[in-house]
Amino acid sequence: MNPLLAEQDWPPVVVASVFQTGLNLMRDLLRHGVRTVGIDCHPGHEGFISRYGQSYLCPNPDTHPAEWVAFMVDLARTLGTRPVIIPAADQFVSAIATHAEVLRQHYIFSMESVAVQAALATKEQQYALAREHGLPIPSTAYIQSRAQMEAFVADARFPCLLKPRHQREWESLPPGNRLRGRKLVTSSSPAEMLAHYALAEPFRPEAIAQEIIEGGDDTKSCYLSVYGAGSRLLGSCVVKEFRAYPVSYGSGSLVEPVIDPEIHALCDHFLRAIGYVGICEIEVKRDVRDGKVMLIEANPRFSGTGDAALYTGIEIGWLHYLDLIGPVSGIAPEPTRPMRFGFKHVTLRRDIPSFEGYLQRGVLTWGDIFHSLQGPLEFFDFDLHDLQPTLLTLKGCIRVLGGLLLRNLGLRPRLPLD
Repeated sequence: MNPLLAEQDWPPVVVASVFQTGLNLMRDLLRHGVRTVGIDCHPGHEGFISRYGQSYLCPNPDTHPAEWVAFMVDLARTLGTRPVIIPAADQFVSAIATHAEVLRQHYIFSMESVAVQAALATKEQQYALAREHGLPIPSTAYIQSRAQMEAFVADARFPCLLKPRHQREWESLPPGNRLRGRKLVTSSSPAEMLAHYALAEPFRPEAIAQEIIEGGDDTKSCYLSVYGAGSRLLGSCVVKEFRAYPVSYGSGSLVEPVIDPEIHALCDHFLRAIGYVGICEIEVKRDVRDGKVMLIEANPRFSGTGDAALYTGIEIGWLHYLDLIGPVSGIAPEPTRPMRFGFKHVTLRRDIPSFEGYLQRGVLTWGDIFHSLQGPLEFFDFDLHDLQPTLLTLKGCIRVLGGLLLRNLGLRPRLPLD
């Protein structure tokens, strides 16, 4: 049996990113009696108005790395001990890896796996690792120039997609650029692919070009896991996606835990093969043409969909914490298995905006949507114990749903599908 509550002399935790994802991790650790604080360079994120722990505004590690390191050193001193640090955003996965030699003197994290986590945080390296260790991927190319893009489209089977190495790379594109802030863009022809790349090339020439895995959002699944020292599996579960936002190429908005030995075996083999330690989400898709499971992306951190693991009985944040502090506490956490099924995990801020895309495409009806939300539900972003972030979520969802209803009544123009 793993302990249920932290001892008073156990280290505190710093959660890096207090977007709702990191906020949920803070909540989970605080419920186990762990002193937990958050950091973020985006003052609009939910942790700054939450009742769960205290959040500190830090410098942006991408643009002000020296200032961020100095801030982190000062924060550790303020906490009075060497705390655990757990990232909940790719930005901080990369920052911890870049400055690991300095941070290790002040924080507890897995030096055993920090370089592997940083590699998985970039698309070109995670696909290279997947190819090397037997995790199937669609035809993929790391693009650095127009000549390389022209070579890819000459042999590619369309439709294809184009995406940045890090999502935040396109967030920094100039205002008015059609790729700004997008996770990816799809192309139905070589000419369209080259036109899309031309929008990014002057500012971010590095990108990933990839053939599309055929199938709807309901052919996607996520492997949610935590590995301890020596790549020992501490807990994992698989969730099947029902909907995603943006439709077809976005993150899961409605998922349900399932038993899928094939996905478990593929992902577990991959993470053990690369010597992974820590929290990881792997999103895969089963191609409808041949039934082959292929990698979409890996997230080497606590993720939004990863919040669903808690409700199956796999407390990935708590297990990761227990493993990291093992030398301090003398406790080696016992592996756990998912014990609860038959519920759906909902991300309201993604699921409600997804309705319009499915309805316009004729994939779902209002009846299908209503039926899918029957039965036990658990929520990523609805928590009556934390009202301010919850009210912000509800306000945004009501505005989106109201616009959808007005468009269905013909009182507003329909939104474009893409």
